[in-house]
Formats: sequence, C-alpha cells, structure tokens
Amino acid sequence: MTAMTTLPDRSRIRLPGISSRAYEHPADRSALVALRKLTGFDTILKNLAGLFNDRSLRLMFLASAVRASPEQFPDLYHAMLDGCYILDMPHVPELFISQNPIAQGMALGSDKPFLVLTSGLVELHDPEEIRFVTGHELGHVLSGHTVYNTMLYYLINLANRLALVPFAWIGLKAVIWGLEEWHRKAELSCDRAGLLATQDVDAARRALMKLAGGRRLAELSSDEFHKQAREYDAVPDVRESLLKLLQLQGTTHPFAVVRFAELDRWAAEGEYSDILAGQYPRREDDADASVGDEFRAAAKAYQDSWNRSADPLIGAVRGVASGAVDAGARLFNRFGGSGNRDDDDDDS
Repeated sequence: MTAMTTLPDRSRIRLPGISSRAYEHPADRSALVALRKLTGFDTILKNLAGLFNDRSLRLMFLASAVRASPEQFPDLYHAMLDGCYILDMPHVPELFISQNPIAQGMALGSDKPFLVLTSGLVELHDPEEIRFVTGHELGHVLSGHTVYNTMLYYLINLANRLALVPFAWIGLKAVIWGLEEWHRKAELSCDRAGLLATQDVDAARRALMKLAGGRRLAELSSDEFHKQAREYDAVPDVRESLLKLLQLQGTTHPFAVVRFAELDRWAAEGEYSDILAGQYPRREDDADASVGDEFRAAAKAYQDSWNRSADPLIGAVRGVASGAVDAGARLFNRFGGSGNRDDDDDDS
C-alpha cells in the first residue's frame, strides 16, 4: 500500500495486519469463512459478476460523480486515507461522491473495489462521523463483501426493470431476498469496522442516530434512542413481531435503532477494547481459520441475542431454536469438523 501522508487530528491506534474476522458479526463471518473454504467459489462468483460488466459500473460513476482526491473533496479523501491507514488496507480504493439527496454509502466492484458516498450522506455528517461512514465502507472492502454487493446492486436494478413483466422477476426475487438477508448481517459487521476506523463511540452513535432523524443533533438523545431500541425489541404481542419480520422484506440494512443497539453493545463489551489493545486475528492466519469455530461462534451469538431479546415471538420459539442450534453444532462437530486440525484440537 502506498505511504499515507495524512495525520489524524487526535491519536488513533493503527491495527496492522488486522483480519476482517476481527470485526465481522459471527453470522456474517461464519458464512464467509465457509464459502471461502469451497475451492473455486470466489472464482466462479467473480466470473458471474463479470457478466454484469464491472468496468461499466466504474465508468458510470467516473462520468456521473466526483472522484475524491487532494483537489476534490480533500477532507473526505483524507478521512478515507486515514481509515485505510488504521485498518492497514492492502490497497486504497477510489472514492466517488454522487449527487443524491438520499443518505447512502456503497462499496462496489470485484477486482478493484471503489466507494460511493451520496451528497446527502456527506452533508448529514460532521468530520468525525464521516470517519465512521468511510470506515464502514472500507470494512466491506476488507471483508470481500463488494462482489456480493455488486451482484445485489445489479439484481435489484434488474428486478425493478422487470417488475411490470408478469412472473419475470419471481426467480430473481428469491436470490435477492437471500442476498438482502446476508447484507443486513454484513452491515452489522461493517458498523464495527467504522468504529475501529474512528475509534470514537460517540461519533458512531451520532452517525446512526442522524440516519434515523436527520442532522439536528441538539434534538437527539442517545439515551432516548436506546429506549426506542428496547421498545422495538419488546413489542407487546406476536402480531407485531410478525410485522417486524415483514417490514424487513426489500431492505438491505437493519433498522437504525437495531444497528445503534448492536454497535453500542459491542463497544461496551470486551472485544472492541481487546482489538485496540492489539489482540485480534491477523490476515496472515486467515487460511487456517476453522469453519467449526466460526459455526460455533455464530450459534453462540444467536443464542445470546435470543436470551437478551424481549420479543414475544423469539420467547415463544427460544427453546426450539436453541435446541436446533445445539443439534446442528453436534452434527457439525461429528461430520463437518473431523478433517480440520483446529477442531481436532478442540476435542482433545
């Protein structure tokens, strides 16, 4: 990676060689590790993405947006460079600013990923919050999400074009729904990457609250937003729980109060401080990552979230779901993990 010439305006801890496994949500991470263990999977997926012409996508933003540089949007450009420095990115991606009042960020591309921030997102956030936003998008790049993001971007656009053609979009919708469900988990991962980039919990909180309520920060309260998150979680009956599930259809991001509560909990627990103290997995060890370990971590994360939740629907199925996860873990240990040295060590 080229040498960085920018200096943060306050001390931040650089995380040399950090693996994306350090911040990935267990549900996101277990799926990615398993996919990467399949020989040739990434190659097949990239070839499929190539059918949509990745080069054409970059050219579209090169023609219709502004590419950040030391001369154009220099503050945004340097914020991205600082994020690259802190996360020790192997390559510095291009950053485009697109005129759009909707606050949105994207990390796209397969061979050479690039970032896109809308003008609405830029105008909404202050400089420290922008560090969180750009760090979030860099997290997508470091995790290898951009291939899947690009597929989802194109498939959603294609489905919208076919919406008026009877039955033409049904097959696409099934794929899109699956990608959207994964993407919602990936967003929780990359919120963590954004926090590692800014290393300012208050800035991360503000950024997520602004996505929900706009830029009038004096009117916002993190304590009250927490209350909203708890109320959303503990709806009065199962009917509202089902409505929550239905409302997720067609969305690529978790709702703002969910993201806020999830990130705040992660920041308050020991994993975030351990990473800043230098205790995190390195990229050089990614090839030795244990699928079994990731499966068990995901199962534990789901069980912990069920135990924390006051949602009546989750309460009704908690015992059944926990039993299913335990059974799945036992089956994986018996049949899926026997060939992995890490799993054998766990059993000894």
